[in-house]
Amino acid sequence: MLSIALMVVDARVAALQPLRSHLSLLLTPVYYLADLPVRAWDTGYQLLESRLDLLAENERLRAEALLTKRKLQKLAALTEQNVRLRELLNSSSLVDERVLVSELVGVDPNPFTQRILINKGAQDGVFLGQPVLDATGLMGQVVEVMPYTARVLLITDATHSLPVQVNRNGLRAIASGTGNNEWLELRFIGDTADIREGDILVSSGLGQRFPAGYPVGRVISVSQDPAQPFADVRVAPTAQLNRSRYMLLVFSAESGYGEIVPALELDDTEAASVDAAPVEAPADTGNDAPADQPASGEGSDAQ
Repeated sequence: MLSIALMVVDARVAALQPLRSHLSLLLTPVYYLADLPVRAWDTGYQLLESRLDLLAENERLRAEALLTKRKLQKLAALTEQNVRLRELLNSSSLVDERVLVSELVGVDPNPFTQRILINKGAQDGVFLGQPVLDATGLMGQVVEVMPYTARVLLITDATHSLPVQVNRNGLRAIASGTGNNEWLELRFIGDTADIREGDILVSSGLGQRFPAGYPVGRVISVSQDPAQPFADVRVAPTAQLNRSRYMLLVFSAESGYGEIVPALELDDTEAASVDAAPVEAPADTGNDAPADQPASGEGSDAQ
C-alpha cells in the first residue's frame, strides 16, 4: 500500500522530485559497477576481434607479397629469356644460310665428353654433321640424329677439330678441343707464325663441314719455346658453351641439307633455290665422333 501511495503522490505532485534526484545521484556508482562487467566484456571482445582481423590481414598481405615476388622472379627470367632470344634472332639475321632454332634439353653427364642434347631431330630435317651456332659463335656439330632429338658434339670435345683461320691475316690452322669448355688449342702453329693474343679466329670452310666466316674463338695466350717446333696457342671459344640454351641449326650448301628440308619461313626466290639444290649426304671427317656410337648414359642426357 505504501508503494502505491508513493507512486500516486509522485505522479500527481512534484514534491518527491528532489528526493528522486538525490537517490539517482547516490545510485549512479551502483549502476556503473553493475554495468562494468558487460562493458569490460565488450571491450575485450572488440580488442580480440581487431587482433584477429589484423592477423588475418597480415597473413593475406604476406601471401600477396610472396605471390608478387614470385611473379617478379618469373618476370626477370622471362626478361632474360627475351634478351637471349633477341640476340639469337639478331644472329640469325646475320647468317646467310637457312637456320632452325633449337633448345637445349640435356647435357651428357660423362665428364670426358662434351655433348649436349637438343629438341630437334630427323623430323625437323636435322642431319649428321650439321653445324650448330649460338648467338655469339660456333658451338659444334650434330653427331647423332634421332626422330625428335639430336646430339651435338661441342668444339671443345677432345675428339673434335675444325679448320680455322685468323681473321686479321688469313693464317690457317686447326682448332682442337681439349675436353675443357673454357679453351681450345691450335695445333701445328710454327714459332714464327704471325699470330698474337686478341686475334679472332673464324671457320675457314675447308673440309666442307662448317661454313666459312663463323666466329670460333679469340686467342688468349701464345707461348713460344725455341726448343719446340710449334707454339702453344690457346683460344677461348666465342660461343657460350656452358650457358647458351637456344641455338641455331644451319642448313648450308657446304654441309648439305639432309634428306628432309624443314619448313622455315622463306620467300619464293629462296624456296626455289633450295628446291633446286642437290641433296647430298655430308662428307664425314676423321675428326667427328661416329653417329652410331651413343653417348655414355643414353637415358641420362635429359636434365
